[in-house]
Amino acid sequence: MKYIIIGAVAGGASTAARLRRLDEHAEIVIFEKGEYISYANCGLPYYIGDVIKDRNKLFVQSASSFAARFNADVRVCTEVTSIDPAKKTVTVFDLNNFKVYEEPYDKLILSPGARPLIPPLPGVDLEGVFSLRNVADTDYIKEYISRVSARKAVILGAGFIGLEMAENLRHLGMEVSVIEMGGQILAATDFSIAAIAQKHLREKGLELYLDTTVEGFSRAGNNLKVLLKGGDVLDTDIVILSAGVTPDTRLAKAAGLKTGAAKGILVNEYLQTSDENIYAVGDVIEFPNPVTGEPVVSSLAGPANKQGRICADNLVSGNKRQYRGSVNTAIVKLFDLTVGVTGITAAGLKEKGISHLVSVIHSNSHAGYYPGASLMTIQIVFAPESGRLLGAQIIGGEGVDKRLDVFAAVITNKGSIYDLTEIEHGYAPPFSSAKDPVNMAGFVAENILTGRLKTVQCTDLVNIGADAVLVDVRTEKEYIAGTINGALNIPLDDIRGRLADFPADRDIYIFCQQGMRGYLAQRILTQNGFKKVLNLAGGYLLWKIYADEWRNLCKL
Repeated sequence: MKYIIIGAVAGGASTAARLRRLDEHAEIVIFEKGEYISYANCGLPYYIGDVIKDRNKLFVQSASSFAARFNADVRVCTEVTSIDPAKKTVTVFDLNNFKVYEEPYDKLILSPGARPLIPPLPGVDLEGVFSLRNVADTDYIKEYISRVSARKAVILGAGFIGLEMAENLRHLGMEVSVIEMGGQILAATDFSIAAIAQKHLREKGLELYLDTTVEGFSRAGNNLKVLLKGGDVLDTDIVILSAGVTPDTRLAKAAGLKTGAAKGILVNEYLQTSDENIYAVGDVIEFPNPVTGEPVVSSLAGPANKQGRICADNLVSGNKRQYRGSVNTAIVKLFDLTVGVTGITAAGLKEKGISHLVSVIHSNSHAGYYPGASLMTIQIVFAPESGRLLGAQIIGGEGVDKRLDVFAAVITNKGSIYDLTEIEHGYAPPFSSAKDPVNMAGFVAENILTGRLKTVQCTDLVNIGADAVLVDVRTEKEYIAGTINGALNIPLDDIRGRLADFPADRDIYIFCQQGMRGYLAQRILTQNGFKKVLNLAGGYLLWKIYADEWRNLCKL
C-alpha cells in the first residue's frame, strides 16, 4: 500500500508516524512545501521574543531524522500543484531542482493546513509588513527587527497569535500597539472576560486600538506608517498581520473534493473526504461542532495530532475509529495572566438563538491562607433544563490550565454542571482548596438552575428599570471607596434589622465585591417575602473592570 501525505508539521507528521507503527511494510511519501516537517509552530512568537533562545529547540524532527526513524520518503521544498483523483496521481514541483513530475498513490492524505488572511490593503507588501505562519516567517521577522533596530511595532488583530506576538515584542523592549476591528480583544471570549485581559495589557504598556479599521500602509525611507480610518496615523518600525487564517483548500477544490459552509474540506466521521481514497486532517477540514452541531474548523495543534492518529488507524484497519470533533479548547499567556476558553461563549449561543444560563465566580487558585494564591474568574454557560455544560472561560494566574482541562473534558463528554459539583481533585493547600474552583463553578450554576440564585450580568445591569433599587451590601468602608452610581449601602450583616428599608413592590438588584455576600443577601430577602431580587454576577470587582472598558470603547 502506498500512502502520499501532502503537508507535514502537526496532522501530516502524526499520520505518517502512526501509519508506520501500524504497518512496517507500507510505502509512505510526505510532500512538504517548506523546508521543515515537524516543528513547534506555537513556539514561534516566543523565539522571536527571546523567551526561547535556541532556535533548534523549535524542531521536533528534521526531515532526515524523521525519514530514518519512520522509514518514510520525506521530500521537503516540494510542492504538490494538483491532484488527479481518477488517475490517483499527484503532480509535484521540486522547488530546488525546478522539476515537475507525477507520483501515484493508493491512498492520499491532505494536511496542507491553513493560510494567513492577508488584508487587501494598499502597502501591505511593503518592507516591514509581515505575517507569521512558519519558520521562514519567523526568521525574516527576527532578522528584520535586529537589522533596523526596531523600537515600535503594530499588531493587526487581537486574537491568540496576535497577542502572543504583542507580549513577546514588548519583552524585547518595543512600544507595541494592537489594532482590532472588533470591539474587544480575543473574540473567542465574552466581553466581560476580555475586559479583564484588556485592563492588564494596558497596565503592561500596550496601546489598544479597538473598533478600529486600518486603511493601508505607507513608507518614506525608514519611516513606516499605519493609516487608520478617520485620518489618524501610527508611526512604526514593523507591522505584524494577524487577522486570522483560512483553510487552504485550493488543491482540494481543484480536484473536485467537496468543501462546506465553514470553508473547510468536508470529511465524514472517519476523516474521509468525498473521494473514498482521499482523507484529510488538520486545519483544512471542517466537522460538526460537538456542542451546536454546526460546521466549524479548528486551527489547533492538539486536534490535528489526534486526527492524524485516527486517520492512520482508519487507513490501515478500515473505517472503524470515529472522530468526535473538537470543542476548540485554547489557552494563551498574556504577561502575568492566563486566558483559557473551551466550548461556546454566551455571545455565540445568543447569536445562534440557543437558550442558555450564565454563571460567573471568582475563586483562588489554591487555599487563600497558603502564600501565593491568585484570583481567577470563571464564567460557564449551560443549558437551562438539563444543566449540560456548553462552554467555559477562565482568566487568572496560576492554575487556569488545569481547571480548563476539566471543563473541556466535561463538555466533550456531554456532561453537566452537576458533574462539576462532583469532580474529585487532588487537594492540599499549595494546589487547591477543599472546594476547588471547578466545584464552586458547579455549585453556583446549580443554585441558578434550581432558582435559589437569580443573577443579572454586567451586560444587562445598564438596562434595569428606572424604578429598580440598586443595593451595595458591602461594608460602609468598601462603599465609600467606590460603588455603582445610584446604589444604596445596606451592609449584609445589617439586612435582617433593616428589612423595612427594602421596598416590597420594586425590583431589587444586589451586589457585593465578588458575589458571595450578594447571594447571602438575596437568600435573606427572598425568604422574607421579597419577590424579585437579583444578584450581580461577578460582583463589583467584575463590574468595575467591565464598565471602565466599556467606557473606553464608547469614547472611540
